[in-house]
Amino acid sequence: MVKRIPVNPPADPSILGEKLYFPTAKRYASNRFMKAAMTEKLCPYDKNNLQITGIPPQRYINLYSKWGHGGFGVVLTGNIAVDPYHVEAPGNPIIEKSLDSPSRREALRKVAEVTKADGALAIVQLTHAGRQTYISVNEHPYSASDVQLQGVKFVGVAGFGKPIPLTEEQVRTEIIDKFVYAAKYCYEAGFDGIQLHGAHGYLLAQFMSPTTNKRTDKYGGSAANRARIVLEIYDAIRAEIPAETGFIIGIKMNSVEFQNEGLQTEDATFMAKEYEKKGFDFIEISGGTYEKFGFNHQKESTRAREAYFVEFSTDIKKALSKTVLYLTGGLRTIPGMTNAIKDGAADGIGLGRPVCDEPDLPKKILQRDVQSSIATPFEAVGGGETDFAMGLVAANSLIWQAGEVSYEKTKDNPSYGLMDLTDEEVYDAFLPAAKEFLVKLTENAEKGIVISVFEYKPETGA
Repeated sequence: MVKRIPVNPPADPSILGEKLYFPTAKRYASNRFMKAAMTEKLCPYDKNNLQITGIPPQRYINLYSKWGHGGFGVVLTGNIAVDPYHVEAPGNPIIEKSLDSPSRREALRKVAEVTKADGALAIVQLTHAGRQTYISVNEHPYSASDVQLQGVKFVGVAGFGKPIPLTEEQVRTEIIDKFVYAAKYCYEAGFDGIQLHGAHGYLLAQFMSPTTNKRTDKYGGSAANRARIVLEIYDAIRAEIPAETGFIIGIKMNSVEFQNEGLQTEDATFMAKEYEKKGFDFIEISGGTYEKFGFNHQKESTRAREAYFVEFSTDIKKALSKTVLYLTGGLRTIPGMTNAIKDGAADGIGLGRPVCDEPDLPKKILQRDVQSSIATPFEAVGGGETDFAMGLVAANSLIWQAGEVSYEKTKDNPSYGLMDLTDEEVYDAFLPAAKEFLVKLTENAEKGIVISVFEYKPETGA
């Protein structure tokens, strides 16, 4: 029996089951839950054979069949790159004109199909990593300016190269055109919409942030200019896929960057208002960059409210009148989720880590079977990270495990075959194996070798 974060007294989840309306596409999500984007790293990756790189395999399709039956109103895919030389992580899907093939199209069509099978809206997160591309993938990635990401190393990542500032012409040909092509590809594959990834320091965030945008042309300087590329991408997509098609367009953006010269909530609020005016259907609020992660509580005052960015999202929500606002990060209990809605911090709830080991958590909540997520050993109660790196390894392993078989073969139990890290024996077996994996990851990164994910089977070990 899994252990859960305690909740006493029990809370009423009814408000979480209410529909959400996307005003431009004129579509409804069946409830307030959104499966947030997470890096899966399940696709083949071969830098020397891009034609096979980034095509979703059956394991990826199986994974989304679980989340597709998880009770979400919206299911976001993880990062899908619009450029093979600027992937968020090797092993994630890629959509790019030069790589088009029947097998890539068919794989994405199947992902859309299984994700929508139980009524969820299937939305693709489109990403360009910009300067945050691994140096093993690209030594000189594009960015808004030539500000290099230095002094930052992750386990398994050797570093990041010196970025090349995009010219105004390249902003159109290398960025806008690629996002438009990928969005149309998703539309043709049967997805209900796309989300532009403008958070966590990736390319669009690099344009939006004063830390990385030192431009003096029309894309630099004021908040309006720094948001220009996002608005131009939106217009270009809508020219190809009009609102009348019902195709949803959203954006993930930082509410704040916890560093000097970083994006502040005042500018983020201004940009959010501009995105609403333009017609974005939803905005997902997050925060932080590779230089300063925001995936924990920066203030003690937010811990009781669970959500990492609740104070910032509340300010942004007040400035919006119709665009749906999702809040992702830290929410683990019904009281935390419902209070975020009632207190005006958000319209919808994004769930990431909690639905790695429990893909149908929303369904269980709405059926009043549970009051909270599983109490994983790598998080403190209330969502405060105690070991971010190990928590990430565990989440990626759970994602890999979830792809072993499809939903149809799990006897209506999406958690079938997933390790229970609240079981001491399971945890004691996983921890040393995961630590050994991290050592190998680092050693291989220094050699330029990419390992995608920790393929750990609880019954046999690694």
